[in-house]
Amino acid sequence: MESFVGVIINSAAAPPPPPPRPPRPPPKPESLTFHDHSWEDPYSWMSKLNDKVAMRHLDMYMEQEEKYTEATMSGTDRLQSKLQSEMASRFASDLSTPPLRWGPWLYYRRVEEGKQFPVLCRRLASLNDEFISHKSPSAGFDITSGKRIEQKLLDYNQEAQRFGGYAYEELSEVSPDHRFIAYTMYDKESDFFKLSVRNLNSGALCSKPQADRVSNLAWAKDGQALLYVVTDQNKRPCRIYCSMIGSTDDDFLILEEPDENVYVNIRHTKDFRFVTVHTFSTASSKVFLINAADPLSGVNLVWECEGISHGILEHHQGYLYLFTDAAKEGQSVDYHYLLRSHLDSSSSPRTWESVFTDDPDWVVEDLDFSHTHLVVTLREGRNFRLCSVTLPLPAGKGPVHLKELHPQFLPLPKYVSQISPGPNYDYHSSKMRFTLSSPVMPDAVVDYDLSNGEWNIVQQQNILHERTRVLYGTASSASIIEETLNSKSSNPSNEVNSDDDQLWNGLSEFYACEQYNVASYDGVLLPLTVVYSRKNKKEDQNPGLLHVHGTYGELLDKRWRSELKSLLDRGWIIAYADVRGGGGGGKKWHHDGRRTKKINSIKDYISCANFLVDKEIVHENKLAGWGYSAGGLVVASAINQSPHLFKAAILKVPFLDPTNTLLYPILLLTAADYEEFGYPGDIADFHAIRDYSPYDNIQKDVLYPAVMVSSSFNTRFGVWEAAKWVARVRELTIYDQKRPILLNLTTDIVEENRYLQCKESALESAFLMKVMES
Repeated sequence: MESFVGVIINSAAAPPPPPPRPPRPPPKPESLTFHDHSWEDPYSWMSKLNDKVAMRHLDMYMEQEEKYTEATMSGTDRLQSKLQSEMASRFASDLSTPPLRWGPWLYYRRVEEGKQFPVLCRRLASLNDEFISHKSPSAGFDITSGKRIEQKLLDYNQEAQRFGGYAYEELSEVSPDHRFIAYTMYDKESDFFKLSVRNLNSGALCSKPQADRVSNLAWAKDGQALLYVVTDQNKRPCRIYCSMIGSTDDDFLILEEPDENVYVNIRHTKDFRFVTVHTFSTASSKVFLINAADPLSGVNLVWECEGISHGILEHHQGYLYLFTDAAKEGQSVDYHYLLRSHLDSSSSPRTWESVFTDDPDWVVEDLDFSHTHLVVTLREGRNFRLCSVTLPLPAGKGPVHLKELHPQFLPLPKYVSQISPGPNYDYHSSKMRFTLSSPVMPDAVVDYDLSNGEWNIVQQQNILHERTRVLYGTASSASIIEETLNSKSSNPSNEVNSDDDQLWNGLSEFYACEQYNVASYDGVLLPLTVVYSRKNKKEDQNPGLLHVHGTYGELLDKRWRSELKSLLDRGWIIAYADVRGGGGGGKKWHHDGRRTKKINSIKDYISCANFLVDKEIVHENKLAGWGYSAGGLVVASAINQSPHLFKAAILKVPFLDPTNTLLYPILLLTAADYEEFGYPGDIADFHAIRDYSPYDNIQKDVLYPAVMVSSSFNTRFGVWEAAKWVARVRELTIYDQKRPILLNLTTDIVEENRYLQCKESALESAFLMKVMES
């Protein structure tokens, strides 16, 4: 008995294993000079992809990093397992998409049990008007009539076999006569998208077209012809071909753009009358029209402007409508606007007139046409609204105020952070579909009937009950009051107050959403969104995670993400900083955070971080940063400027070495990338890049926060960027085993695999909890 006790005592007294030591790859300084500046890059060897010796050393270093991350996180195995189980339980068990009606058909995707990838299916609505999901009737079998009414169109599990186990589709378009589907699949070995066309009646692949490097496609001639865009070796879309389905003739080259600075894009108008061609460069933008009934009849210029601009052309009852952000009378504008021109206009150049009068209080963010209605996404300040206007619009009166057209406002939930249209293929339907996103509501796919104001949530995940609700016209259905529908008053207060949280299956009862305006260093007000669990918030004690993107004029993703529930329920604050360079504030907001003004994005983020701490929303020693891709650049740069402000950070496939990437690109960059981050050939841009570059501004002999950098060999910004940054931070900063710098190498298809998504999210959450000791 005594010896047994002694064993226990001796065992308990055994010292814990020493903490793992981080890998230290050898520095091999390379001297570089550009403009008036010289510097040394000690880890440039990691990006020498053609140096076999360097790549062998990099492989060995990557193995050491994997082992170090595994050893550092080994004490969190049980926590990771628990988190992964929690997150997996919140995934939708039914991965079918809600059926979308187009003409006589209902189209939808579903995942069969035991399969990794979905199947695209359809069935005739007339055979089963009550059809709601693929489970009723089961697997497409109509018990009453004894007929199998589901048609499998495309099995992506079989496509994965064609493409080496990988099924990533970029484009997919069913022909307007519903006989064919054209789609592009990513060929991992060749690193391009391959076009295929499949006969929907027989299921067979068509012998042609089968093209490589396809970036765009559009149907013409009622499905008898397919137009597609091919990229050059630098992935620049530059050639448009037309293929006659069923013909053995070679595909016809419609347009070739030889200027390496010009990019080409195509799309069909929603009525399938025309195919539009948009060519753009930093020098000019042009829109051409192709008659879909005779796609070989020529390409006609209908609009052009100086400089790069966004432009979408639609056709409706004899008028062309152009939604653009081009300069007006030589003056840059901060918003999109709608132009109109008669289809048969004989003037040269074509005359365009504004449809709406400018209103800074009602900024038009997006438009969607149907045969009878125009749906407009508006922004009032930072708040989104959705309304419909009856078509056709009045002609010959000049610009009118949107209010004069008696818009019918469509119900929205509270705190809408994004409104995504479609897909709305059926031009003649009275219904339009939108996906509504909010920080405190699972994404809701909503059908609005524009003829009577009724609306249905057709799909939404209810994470509180750890199951999925797929609702079709049941308890979540609501309709706008008839008096409101019939009202023609221009008073916007006619909007029905349908933001009741329960109507939308929102989570505001459990999770609070607060919105602040934070003053940046120069006085500009920044929107900051804060989400927390009502049950677990404690004054000045909560750890916090601050998200940012701030690039390309894109909206910050503030959607409810079920994996963050695990942090919220453990008392974490989740915050979102809308910094300059991102979207939601117009073109000026975007431009004030790019090129020489990129530093604004970083200072804005630091201002939001300070606000969270100063207002005691987050504990002063428990703030973490989170950034994906270019958002990772903002977080890493903020850490360089204010390392004391952050305890931890998650950088996912981050852009960390802009000096070398923009000067000596290994992976292909586009004009948009240089417009965003700067042209190194421009000396002002070059100095700005040097000033904000995370890799070039690491502070020496300073304590940095704990950082987990996730990267992959198959990302837009190469793994060498992450590896170089990690090595240099370890070399220059103060080492603290409680604040590790980890390089987490992920598989390159995490986004396509729900298991891997859960695993990665669980690892990141466990890392944050470990560092915060929460």
